[in-house]
Amino acid sequence: MIRRSVLATVSAVRIARVATHLVRGLSMASTRFARLTPAAQHRELEQWSHELLSILRVRLSCHNAPESLPARCLVVLNHVSWLDVFGIFAVLPCQFVAKSEVRDWPLVGRLTERVGTLFIERGNRRHAQRTNGRIVEALMNARLIAVCPEGATTDGRALKHFHAALLQPAIDADAMVLPVAVRYLDHSGAQTDAAAYVDGVSLLQSLWRIARSPLTVELRFAAPIEAHGLKRRELADAAKRVIAHELGLPAPDKEPETPGGLLAVPPTARRPTHSPYPVPVDPA
Repeated sequence: MIRRSVLATVSAVRIARVATHLVRGLSMASTRFARLTPAAQHRELEQWSHELLSILRVRLSCHNAPESLPARCLVVLNHVSWLDVFGIFAVLPCQFVAKSEVRDWPLVGRLTERVGTLFIERGNRRHAQRTNGRIVEALMNARLIAVCPEGATTDGRALKHFHAALLQPAIDADAMVLPVAVRYLDHSGAQTDAAAYVDGVSLLQSLWRIARSPLTVELRFAAPIEAHGLKRRELADAAKRVIAHELGLPAPDKEPETPGGLLAVPPTARRPTHSPYPVPVDPA
């Protein structure tokens, strides 16, 4: 009983430190972040994310992390937890594409918005087209963009349908796709569900579970896939197969292109020439 009480106290202190760290991050993102150079913004995101992982006792384990990236690169990863974003930020500071609901998350939503996250309104075809165009623009101007094509979190033990339209910007920008497999391990090295943001778990509940469990976020980088000459469904299937392999999952069956889904938008081929950093978010 005493051990449980001590663990609860330590976890509460850890969560309080996380809240303070989030407030500091939001203050930085709301004031001077936009005035920094892209390189300085990358350093800020990387350092802040490392500190967050440290507070939560989350160890970062990278396999085959690239020493350099193609000039135009779309990072594609499976989605387990809200913590995925900060694991990636600690290695590859980039702009994420996220569902618009993330904006409403306490502190985390406002922070990700201020550092340039591109939000998608699910089911809104026109908004999806506009967002895809902005992703193309960012890629054409050598901005690193990250997407989670499952469109929802899982426990990391299986992959959901990859929404191919999220990969269309890589084709339009003639970019490379960098697959990254994400999973969470416990202190013994076994896969754990402690960080999984599923089954109606609230952000606070998720944070509490993570704070009580020493974790490792494992990022497994695969060789980049060239988008040129591929259809978006082919590209999505290729990325999904590679990520499944990295996670030790059975090879997934090929999926048909469907009219529904997170981003059911037609291909675009816009070739913009300029993009501010961070890309301004859409108005609420």
